[in-house]
Amino acid sequence: MKGKLLIFSAPSGSGKTTIVKHLLETNPNLEFSISACSRAMRENEVDGRDYYFLTPDEFRRKIDENQFIEWEEVYHGSYYGTLKSELQRIWEKGNHVVFDVDVKGGLNLKRVFGNEALAVFIMPPSIDVLEQRLIARGTETPETIAKRVGKAAEEIGYASQFDITIVNENLEQAFAEAENVVNSFISK
Repeated sequence: MKGKLLIFSAPSGSGKTTIVKHLLETNPNLEFSISACSRAMRENEVDGRDYYFLTPDEFRRKIDENQFIEWEEVYHGSYYGTLKSELQRIWEKGNHVVFDVDVKGGLNLKRVFGNEALAVFIMPPSIDVLEQRLIARGTETPETIAKRVGKAAEEIGYASQFDITIVNENLEQAFAEAENVVNSFISK
């Protein structure tokens, strides 16, 4: 059985990952698609759980061998993508695939899968709120925050290309809206 695909994209700090984790915890038929990347593993990360960690050369070889559904060179020499084998792994279990990807990756996946996929954009209430959330994380430098806020302003411009937009002003409401949208799509 080929399951459905649920694509969640958002600017950094919008709450996308929190919403995706909630959906995965509340629906046993959903499974997270683990992306491949060419960056170094961070402390506490596990290969095959957080990402499939590849060297840039391994990543480029897999590109040449057509092993990716979609991939992107996010920064020079820094690749991220979705392996075809990852979807097969999830579908063979009878589950639906959940993607937590950046905005460009989300749009690329939607172009590939069309109506088989539901593309959801998680919108922050405002750029100011987004900036405050990033500051509150306490994990980023002021320079990184400024870069993410600038990128967020650009990414919000793509929201209309997604099937649905959920504004994450109240997390419990965003959870409920995401559950409703996902359940409705899966039951079609």
